[in-house]
Amino acid sequence: MSIEVSNIDHLGLVAGIIDEIGIEEKINQLLGEQFPEKITGGQVVKGMVLNGLGLVSSPLYVFSKFFDGKAIEHLIGTGIKTEYFNDDKLGRVLDQLYNRGLNEIFMSVVLEAVKIYKLETSTVHLDSTSFHVHGDYHRDEDESTEDIEQKTIKITYGYSSDN
Repeated sequence: MSIEVSNIDHLGLVAGIIDEIGIEEKINQLLGEQFPEKITGGQVVKGMVLNGLGLVSSPLYVFSKFFDGKAIEHLIGTGIKTEYFNDDKLGRVLDQLYNRGLNEIFMSVVLEAVKIYKLETSTVHLDSTSFHVHGDYHRDEDESTEDIEQKTIKITYGYSSDN
C-alpha cells in the first residue's frame, strides 16, 4: 500500500469559493468552447486565481511548477495535470479574455457573487487614489438639490497616492 500526500493550504477554501460562485462555468460560457482541449478556459482562470493567491510571482513558462506537490485534481478537477498549464495555453486564454472584454467578464463574475452572497449594493467604493477633480459642476437652474444628490457621485476630500 502506498500513500501519496498532497498539499492544498488555503487554496482549498479559495477553490471552494470559486466553485460556489461558478466562476469557472461563467468564464467557459463567456469564452465559448473553441475546440476540445485538455483544460478549459475556466479551469485556466481558476488556476491563475489560485496561483495569484498562492503568494507566488513567476513567469508564465514556469506557472505549472506552482501546482507541483499540490492536490491539483482536488483544486481544479479530475484528470487535470500540472503540465496542462503551459505558457501557450495560458497565453491563449489571456488573449481570449482580453478579446471578450475584461470589464464585462469582471462585472459578470461580481454580479454573480453579489447574487449568491446577497451582498448589499446601495453604496459602492471606488478606489480613486489617482484621480484628480477640479472645478465647478454645471447644474440646471430648475433641478433641485435632491435630484442632483441622487444622480452624482459624491466626491470627498482625500490624498492622492501620486503625491
